[in-house]
Amino acid sequence: MDRGMFSQAVALLLALCSLGPTSLAETVYCDLQPVDPQVTYITSQVSEGCVAQSPNATLEVHILFLEFLKEVSVLELTLQTSKHNGTLPREVLLVLSTNKTIFLKLQAPGIPLHLAYNPNLVIFQEPTEVNTTQLPPFTTKGELLNWADTKGPVTSAAELNNPQSILLRLDQAPRSPSSCSLEPHKDMGHTLEWSPNAQASVRGCRLEGVAGHKEAHILRVLPGPEAWPRTVTVKVELSCASRDPDAAVLILQGPPYVSWLIDANHNMQIWTTGEYSFKIFPEKNIPGFHLPNTTQGLLGEARRLNASVVASFVELPLASVVSLRAPSCGSGLQPSPTPVQTTPPKEGCNQELLLSLIQPKCSDDVMTLVLNKDLISTLRCTITSLTFWDSSCQAEDRDDQLVLRSGYSSCGMIVTENVISNEVIVNLLSSSSPQQKKVQCINMDSLSFQLGLYLSPHFLQASNTIELGQQGFVQVSVSPSIPELTIQLDSCQLNLGPDMEIVELIQSQAAKSSCVSLLSPSPGGDMRFSFLLRGYMVPMPTTGVLSCTVALRLSTWSLDVQRTVSTRLNIVSPGLHDKGLVLPAVLGITFGAFLIGALLTAALWYIYLHTRHPGKREPVVAVAAPASSESSSTNHSIGSTQSTPCSTSSMA
Repeated sequence: MDRGMFSQAVALLLALCSLGPTSLAETVYCDLQPVDPQVTYITSQVSEGCVAQSPNATLEVHILFLEFLKEVSVLELTLQTSKHNGTLPREVLLVLSTNKTIFLKLQAPGIPLHLAYNPNLVIFQEPTEVNTTQLPPFTTKGELLNWADTKGPVTSAAELNNPQSILLRLDQAPRSPSSCSLEPHKDMGHTLEWSPNAQASVRGCRLEGVAGHKEAHILRVLPGPEAWPRTVTVKVELSCASRDPDAAVLILQGPPYVSWLIDANHNMQIWTTGEYSFKIFPEKNIPGFHLPNTTQGLLGEARRLNASVVASFVELPLASVVSLRAPSCGSGLQPSPTPVQTTPPKEGCNQELLLSLIQPKCSDDVMTLVLNKDLISTLRCTITSLTFWDSSCQAEDRDDQLVLRSGYSSCGMIVTENVISNEVIVNLLSSSSPQQKKVQCINMDSLSFQLGLYLSPHFLQASNTIELGQQGFVQVSVSPSIPELTIQLDSCQLNLGPDMEIVELIQSQAAKSSCVSLLSPSPGGDMRFSFLLRGYMVPMPTTGVLSCTVALRLSTWSLDVQRTVSTRLNIVSPGLHDKGLVLPAVLGITFGAFLIGALLTAALWYIYLHTRHPGKREPVVAVAAPASSESSSTNHSIGSTQSTPCSTSSMA
């Protein structure tokens, strides 16, 4: 008989023959102690979090507050999104706030991602093309949330304690509020799933008075903050010498809204609350039983099912996937060995992570590399020497750091095309051969940045004057050209003065509004874009500052170097140029026209009254016009703001 069909038949037979589990009146003696089966899980429960909708936003913001126990941890972070109707996903700003140093393994295929983080705490395991921004220092979550809210609507935020891997789905969550307000013990649902770094606490014991070698695996899933139907996938891997289905029993207890999908490599008895099914027959739901929700009650169930050993007893938060691995089956209880050492056992040095820590900082014609001794120790590495290619240039051993530095003209530095290159040689106690890593610096003093405004798409003659309602064409160039250097236009803005909001033109290498268009680079590789300056503004600006931030990155770097270039503009009204017809003149003309019209109307009425025949005069009926008709019209012309489709700022 097929293994899966046999499992199902055994489960059905147990369900039919049982009169239903009954709780034992007496206390079951079972001294639960740590044992060696391994249990890992994936959950959407977080200590604090929120999920919101932002359907009309062009940029959505996600925030992760990460709390770690170790000084250095490795984190796998995956972002997923679904493409609807072939459209590209929206731009995403992901904010990482961490209390310890992490090596980040990031996967975000096809997602226009911008990352904000502290570069002193987040180190990429592999080079990434993601746009990055240094996160300002914040002391509270509220400060960070307020800062993120200025970038765009916060779609999700979550606090995770000691995560090992995170899956963040960027699809809009249905039935979510329009704003994100942190809630304690939040279920992030489909939006976020994660697994903790540490394995779950697994305990076991021997049940007195029961003979045989039948073992029980008990999993209790605790209720979550939100009661909605869900399925928990339970993966069980047992190392049993015998195929006897009576060698083990799996007891699954959880809230009434939880059903189970069981994926096991061995036939066993199944005893669950709610419904359960097997992975090989997922459509066949089998009803479960009512089980006690206490430790003593579940131990009693194991004893009533003739289990002599509780091989694993685990209590977990509400999870989506639980994996159980037991190295033995039916051979009795295998306790965890009692630790004798006071220090963790020595493992090999993680050379890959160590080399990723080597990131040069360049300034004032000096290349500097700093390695934190605590991080080196956490990676279980012992460095015997740290030098440049010229081995006479040794690292300086300071209190808590190894510092390797050299000027651009010594220690084997190679200066070509404004790039300074060298190699760092690391000798390790655990390795017979040295490790090498190429390092590079940009000679920023030799680079020239230019920003020019043009009034035609031919980019022939630069100008420092633009009219309201006129289209401007902008070119940003960096010279000389360096093949190893990637240059990107990160952001641009137009500051029209203290009385008006800053007009954002480009953010995170994307056009901020419909009146901004990114153009193809020039034949020489200069970055270009165009924008339409709003035509009606009150008060009318006369000057402005156009500024752009350029991000530069070498192939050997994981971080961007940013430089800002700006130019001052004169702004004139259409057709007036320097004549400057301003608001007081406009109001004076309007009031004069109104006064002339009123006097002319009064004169005509006077003539009419004094030229009519006296016998035909009729009583005059005064009809009062709405008192606000004239004044409201005038006030509207004074205080209103006429907007255009390209309006990106509010005017006073």
